[in-house]
Amino acid sequence: MSKGTYSFTTPIYYVNAAPHLGTAYTTIAADTVARYQRMNGYDVAFVTGMDEHGQKVADVAAEHGMTPQAWCDSMEPAFREAWDMLDITYTDFVRTSEDRQARTVRAFWQDLYDKGFCYKGSYEGWYCVHEETYYAESDLEKNEDGAYVCPDCKRPVQQAGGEENWFFKLSEFQQPLLDFYEEHPDFIRPETRRNEIVTFVKGGLKDLSISRSTFDWGVPLPFDKGHVAYVWADALLAYLTGIGYADPDRPGEFDARWPMQYHFVGKDITRFHCVIWPAMLMAAGLPIAHTVFGHGFLLTKGEKMSKSKGNALRPADLVGVFGVDAYRYYFMSDVQFGHDGSISLERMVQVYNADLANTWGNLFSRVTNMTKKYFDAHVPEAAPSFSAENPLWEMSAGLYAAYDEAMGRVDFTTAAREVMALAERANRYIEETEPFRLAKDPERADELAFVMYNLLETIRICALYMAPFAPNTSAEVFRRLGLGDVTEVVDIEAATAWGQLPAGGLVSVGDPLFPRLDTDAIDFDME
Repeated sequence: MSKGTYSFTTPIYYVNAAPHLGTAYTTIAADTVARYQRMNGYDVAFVTGMDEHGQKVADVAAEHGMTPQAWCDSMEPAFREAWDMLDITYTDFVRTSEDRQARTVRAFWQDLYDKGFCYKGSYEGWYCVHEETYYAESDLEKNEDGAYVCPDCKRPVQQAGGEENWFFKLSEFQQPLLDFYEEHPDFIRPETRRNEIVTFVKGGLKDLSISRSTFDWGVPLPFDKGHVAYVWADALLAYLTGIGYADPDRPGEFDARWPMQYHFVGKDITRFHCVIWPAMLMAAGLPIAHTVFGHGFLLTKGEKMSKSKGNALRPADLVGVFGVDAYRYYFMSDVQFGHDGSISLERMVQVYNADLANTWGNLFSRVTNMTKKYFDAHVPEAAPSFSAENPLWEMSAGLYAAYDEAMGRVDFTTAAREVMALAERANRYIEETEPFRLAKDPERADELAFVMYNLLETIRICALYMAPFAPNTSAEVFRRLGLGDVTEVVDIEAATAWGQLPAGGLVSVGDPLFPRLDTDAIDFDME
């Protein structure tokens, strides 16, 4: 039986360029949660997609001599192919140019208009096309030429004055938002993001422009066809579209899945998700998602990865060197989710060799080879007459609670460390028990069978816990152990209980799961 629904999103990504390591980082994190919570018994909804409207997209399309729709259509394969390559198991991919998204936008804003939360006015101030954000002059910075620039991307801003817009009464939600933050301390994570947002809201909120009338690449507002929805007034609503909001073909789905457990976003867009988005939901009378998790940036040479700096690597660059599973494992285990993380080729090789090649891969290779040598490649049956201390059973018995708690708070680093600690303990167990010596003494055959069964069973359990991080490798381990499909597990707590590896099963010996890598032999530059 399902434990219930578990729903979450990545951002709806801009289509101005193909996915890079930063977008892949967020998406792999969401997929790690998706894979684990499915194994943990939940009915998972995982929404991602493409943010296709707005002036920035129209400008990029024009630069390429294409219509906005044609440009967006050309970018869809880049995203889908990247997520397929990384084995991302999303349940819905929302394009904001789709008819179903337009239906959501119209239904949502018509509702807020009818409730009196929208009014027409004129905006005076500054606008950054790249960030799709309006700024007060006091928020801006100046470049070396004395011109105003965006405080976030440092690009020149445009003066916006006199354009007629529709506004959302965001200012009315200042105190309700502060009260909500106080009552729900886990809504904004990590704590540093929460402190930033609370300080921002306490500084005062201004009403938000939700429309543009100077271009038509967007969803027309239902109550004023001359205005299209401002990009954030459109894109945020894709989270609702992805779980069936206002969709007659998906009756009951939205009510079953909303509110969501998580929105995973980069820290640079937490303000939209933690201020504008909850205020919109309050106005609509809808519950607010449990948590917005604003993770940190990936840094190379101390700088944020970005397309403008030319250091935004493609996921395929690293997958070609390390493989998909090692790529996924590195970013989830070594880069603490929530903090900025400095990445380098040298560190990736170090983690690959230490955790995957030397610990996990070496354990599997040693044990399967010994099983072939000592038991003709069959899982031995531990003789009931033999009894001894079993540190692997004792350690694995407490693993689910620690792992589940870490994954529940999206602390991937701790969860991965828990699994790797069990694999490390199994390697030490080999040194302590010395199966190669036991095999030389016929009178210790029962003890050898006991030891080898413990090692094989530990490998089975490790493979289950490694599956959210390295799904292909876990599937291969299960195949070589003669077991079923690891992705079909829907109760990981029960599946990791000790003693479920059938005796007598045939164990396959094959190539190393993770051949060691030599940094000097890799022709690749992270800069």
